Amino acid sequence: MCEFGQCFQCDNLDCFDERMDKMHEECGVFGIYSLDNNDLDVAGMTYYGLYSLQHRGQESAGIAVSDKETIIYHKDMGLVPEIFDKVVLSHLKGTMALGHVRYSTTGASRRENAQPIVVRSRNGQIALAHNGNIVNASALREQMEQCGTIFQTTNDTEVLINLITKHSITADVLEEAVEKMMKDVEGSYGLILMTANKMLGVRDPYGIRPLCIGRTSTAYVIASESCALDAVNAEFIRDIEPGEIVIIENNEIRSIRPFTNKNTRLCIFEFVYFARPDSIIDGASVQQSRYEAGKRLAIEHPVDADVVIGVPDSGLSAAIGFSRQSGIPYGEGIVKNRYVGRTFIQPSQGMREMAVRIKHNAIKQTIQGKRVVIIDDSIVRGTTTRRIVQILKKAGAKEVHMRVSSPPLKYPCYFGIDISSRKELVANKLSVDEIREMICADTLGYLSLDGLLKTPIGSKCGFCAACLTGEYPIEVPEEGDKFSCGC
Repeated sequence: MCEFGQCFQCDNLDCFDERMDKMHEECGVFGIYSLDNNDLDVAGMTYYGLYSLQHRGQESAGIAVSDKETIIYHKDMGLVPEIFDKVVLSHLKGTMALGHVRYSTTGASRRENAQPIVVRSRNGQIALAHNGNIVNASALREQMEQCGTIFQTTNDTEVLINLITKHSITADVLEEAVEKMMKDVEGSYGLILMTANKMLGVRDPYGIRPLCIGRTSTAYVIASESCALDAVNAEFIRDIEPGEIVIIENNEIRSIRPFTNKNTRLCIFEFVYFARPDSIIDGASVQQSRYEAGKRLAIEHPVDADVVIGVPDSGLSAAIGFSRQSGIPYGEGIVKNRYVGRTFIQPSQGMREMAVRIKHNAIKQTIQGKRVVIIDDSIVRGTTTRRIVQILKKAGAKEVHMRVSSPPLKYPCYFGIDISSRKELVANKLSVDEIREMICADTLGYLSLDGLLKTPIGSKCGFCAACLTGEYPIEVPEEGDKFSCGC
């Protein structure tokens, strides 16, 4: 792949990889505690919970189960249905389970970094699954290594579990050790921990990453998003509050709130892009938020056009909102092949062009001879956006007006999104008009920050928009390295 300065402006299809031109979902966690029902298939339910959270991570997955005496687990690289089959799941028997799907925001993409992480402490086994990113993980890791701690992985989840086992030496109960760990770390986290007979859900004091609780008639459930509760027919109880530790033990649920004085900062991109549309996060509907973003975008950046289309999948709800607000008819204009993992480098120019086209293709009947408004959730490098605009014009669009349902991305994220450097972001280098010219659009309009922050209607929290403003809720390093240490 060529340097970023060349890549987002060149036509070299060898450079094009759509995965590098979108923000990536952090990770997803799921846990289930059976209420004295030994017949409940906790591993099978965790499988379906993780399946519903697959959008949050596609690199690796794992499930750990406890039978009240021993924790056993299975994890590997790949998608949930590739890793777990009936044979594997049949060996994961217990009364509790936790699972994880991973996209490596920090820590290399290797099998040993897959989660859950299971360790043996003086108080027994502990399993941990983590969504988020610990900003001071490298410093904590160095301190522990100087004291003799040995690390088996390069991710920050192992830093967390080693801190917990360290504090367990002087703590009376696990939640006390977790509380001490929370005082040591800075960053974002939605955690699920499991011992032989206890399960904990933990959310960072700023609430940057989501975590919620649900219940079936026979179990308690903890998950990153409410869509995972729906997948196992669990009733949503509530979101775990920022800084809260939820404890499930002896068939009862309770909580402690050692951190209550922080200004909450849920990641705004949970609503823009990461979360599934059917999820409810901290009181706000993801689907409704995206629809509202499209409406506000139509008010802020009106245009004369014949049809509104969305980039599948995260641009579709905003496109419908734009259409209804503007009165311009909505149409399906782009088809996305959801079975293509990446654009492989092919041996000839013709094959390379074919590899690009099979990812997105235009529906000519919708756009031919028309002025087209196309809606996407964000522009990172701009290569994918440029390709889509070219596809539309080649298919006969008279004009292509690009509208983006979030403000320009200008700053790195250190809290679980795979944007670790400013040089990756086209909006950090170019003005809006220069981006418009680079992507070959007739016009370009971004939703304002004020407009975006009003879209999660009914939300009970504040938001982190540091990737848009550069204003971080926690002190961060000058530049991040995705593979330095982390989730």
